[in-house]
Amino acid sequence: MLRRTARLRREFVYRKSLEGKERELYEKKRTIRQCLEDGKPIPTELRRDEARLREEVHAEDVHTARYGARGVVDDEYAKAAESEPRVLLTTSRDPSSRLQQFAKELKLLFPTSQRINRGSQILPDLVDLCRNGGFTDLVMVHEHRGEPDGLVISHLPFGPTCYFGISNTVMRHDIKDQDLGHVSEVFPHLILENFTTPLGQRTATVLKHLFPEPKAKSKRVVTFANDADYISLRHHTYEMPKGAKSVALTEIGPRFEMRLYQIKLGTAEQDDCDIEWSLRPFMRSGKKARL
Repeated sequence: MLRRTARLRREFVYRKSLEGKERELYEKKRTIRQCLEDGKPIPTELRRDEARLREEVHAEDVHTARYGARGVVDDEYAKAAESEPRVLLTTSRDPSSRLQQFAKELKLLFPTSQRINRGSQILPDLVDLCRNGGFTDLVMVHEHRGEPDGLVISHLPFGPTCYFGISNTVMRHDIKDQDLGHVSEVFPHLILENFTTPLGQRTATVLKHLFPEPKAKSKRVVTFANDADYISLRHHTYEMPKGAKSVALTEIGPRFEMRLYQIKLGTAEQDDCDIEWSLRPFMRSGKKARL
C-alpha cells in the first residue's frame, strides 16, 4: 500500500510539472487560431513552429480548443461526481469539551461525515486511515484556550489542503432560551456568495465537494457568504406556509466566520509539497486587496 501510494503521488507530481508546458502550448495554439480566424499575420516568435501548430489546431476537438488540457485542479476533483463524498471529522489532541461539542455539530452539518476521537494518533496515521477507508476528505478542527480557532480541510488522495482561521463561533449548545429542534439529515442546498476571483472559485470548489448533491425538495440550506475575505457560514431550514412569496427561515446552527490563510498542493501530512497560495497580511499596499 505504501509503494502504491508513493507511485500514485509521483505520477501526480509529474503531471503537475507538465501543466506549465501544456498551458504555454495551449496559449500558442490559441494565438494561431485567432490569427487564422481574423486574417492577421502570424507573430514573429511563432513562425518557426507555425506548420506544426496548425496541424495540432486542425486536429483538436471543440472541448480541447475551448478549455485546453486538464489541469491539476481538474485532476484533483476529476472523480468527485462519481460518488458521494465521505468526510472523516476529528479534532486536535486532548480536545476540550467545547471543541468536542463543536465537532459534533460539524458532524451534523456535513451529511455524509463520520466523527472519530483523535486519541494519540499522529497525522500520517490519520491520512492512511482515510485512504484505506475510502474517505474523500479529512476535516480537523483546532482550538485555543477552549475556543475553536482553526479548520483544516484536506482532499484525498492528492490534495489540496486548505487552512482556515475560525472566529465568532456560536454553537447550538450556546443557545439555551430557544427550542432549535433536531437537525434534519437531508442533504442541504448550498449558497456560495461572492466567490468571483480565481482564488474564490478555488475555495468554493473545496467547500462544495464536502456536500453531496441534494434533492430538489430539500428545505435545508447551508450558506457560505464571502465579505472582505471573511467567509460567513450559516445553516438554515425554510418553510413556505403561503406559497413561494412567503418564506420563513429558521437558523439551526452552528454559525462562525472563516478566513483562508493557506492552500497547499498536497495532503495534510506532507511537509515538502508546494504552497499554492498563502496569506501575507502585513504586506505594504496602497489599497486593501480583496483576494
